[in-house]
Amino acid sequence: MNHPPRRPAAPLKTAAKTSAHPALGWLHTAKFLTTAPQLHFLPALDVPEIAFVGRSNAGKSTCINTLTQQKQLAFASKKPGRTQHINLFSLGKQGVMDAVLTDLPGYGYAAVPKQDKIRWQQVMANYLVTRENLKGIVLMCDPRHGLTELDEVLLEVIRPRVEEGLKFLVVLTKADKLTRSESAKALSIMKLNAGGGEVRLFSATKRIGIEEVAKLLWDWAHPAESLTEATGASALPATAPKATEAPGDEPPALDED
Repeated sequence: MNHPPRRPAAPLKTAAKTSAHPALGWLHTAKFLTTAPQLHFLPALDVPEIAFVGRSNAGKSTCINTLTQQKQLAFASKKPGRTQHINLFSLGKQGVMDAVLTDLPGYGYAAVPKQDKIRWQQVMANYLVTRENLKGIVLMCDPRHGLTELDEVLLEVIRPRVEEGLKFLVVLTKADKLTRSESAKALSIMKLNAGGGEVRLFSATKRIGIEEVAKLLWDWAHPAESLTEATGASALPATAPKATEAPGDEPPALDED
């Protein structure tokens, strides 16, 4: 008995990559916006702002450049700790800015004079406490060394805002340097210390965690769209009245987001 030929199985899609695809494309739109030596030079913005912070040499610039798929967007100084400006990068498709990434100066490097350390700790603390449109913080941490004293001070500074709803993520960089058991241990320990924040392993070399972190940042900047995707709800109210059209009239236009 002859059987009809079987159709080849459709290729399986990885859920994380599928859901993160628009997020990666969105991050790729990052462009330099401005730089500021002090807080009062920062522009007042009404779009969500996501700040990257961390100790010098924790891999902050590499993480930003990897997420945005741009090799030299974030500047990594040859002398860690010497870059002492707040750098802003705009995000948004079709030239419409809908979010900002903020690269804060690395902290804690021994070669930086003590007075400069103290000054920049105060600047960053003030930024994290007072920046009104700040929606999320990404703390870079080398899991081989764990949280430093300055990292813990930063956690205490932002704790009140996190309790009020500020998003918070600890990115464990250079995860390719860890064994599987070391990775699991580092995740477990950091989840206890993150104070309700998210924790993700990350490696630019081994492409670990890139899609996950990208999707998380997209969700922070687009909470309404993320909620719609999660619930499968329509963007229009279920009880919206049906529009009636008179002969020859154009249908009413929907407002675009």
